[in-house]
Amino acid sequence: MAFLQVQFYSEALGVASTVNVILPEHSQGIGVNASGEQVKEPPKVLYLLHGYSDDHSIWMRRTSVERYAAAHNLAVIMPAVNHSFYNNEEYGERYWDYVAEELPTAMHRFFKLSEKPEDTFVAGLSMGGYGAMKLALTFPERYAAAASFSGALDYAHDGVGLDVLNFTKRRIFGDAPTAGTDADLFYLMKKNGDAPVKPRLYVSCGTKDFIYDHTLEFVPAAKESGWDVSYFEKPDAIHEWAYWDEEIAKFIPWMLTRG
Repeated sequence: MAFLQVQFYSEALGVASTVNVILPEHSQGIGVNASGEQVKEPPKVLYLLHGYSDDHSIWMRRTSVERYAAAHNLAVIMPAVNHSFYNNEEYGERYWDYVAEELPTAMHRFFKLSEKPEDTFVAGLSMGGYGAMKLALTFPERYAAAASFSGALDYAHDGVGLDVLNFTKRRIFGDAPTAGTDADLFYLMKKNGDAPVKPRLYVSCGTKDFIYDHTLEFVPAAKESGWDVSYFEKPDAIHEWAYWDEEIAKFIPWMLTRG
């Protein structure tokens, strides 16, 4: 795989932004379990989102995602959004506009990637799980599959029991209620539940995770609203990278399996 760190000026953010990108090559290198197939078509693309305490570099530093992607000739796009929860901030920057609109446009301008919805995927952990589900539920026609690993899925609907995250929530959304808005995943799943084309959803969490309840609330609500949800949990797993490395290794072949 080729690894690139892309720095470009973001109109949405008004500042230079950094994105990590891995791209398939014809020859993947010694010790990499690549598919062995020559890349004849533009590669499928996975947008892979980081959590609250991390940045664009974390997936490459904490997991073997490059090796997993190599086996499937998959491009992976890893942006940075600070503490925004992938929203436009009331007192800050327009990270939703950046991730939802500007980033995909820029990546397709810089690289030869498949533009087909059936070849486009999004996933994330914790805060990034919320971001991935927000993208999929807002734009169901854009993605074939989306994943949340230990996602803060109830963040805008009911909050998270951590003072630092609730302080951030006030900075992002101000004092206005967020339940029943486009920041609320439970609202979005109902709003777009009748969309003619919808991605498959992959939701996973460890049973000892501090936001395990978010998953237990999200999954049945999404199914009731008409979404195709596959749910996975791991007994005693907590909010940690060993678990997320396992999950991204499982999700990539899962998302590429049709239906």
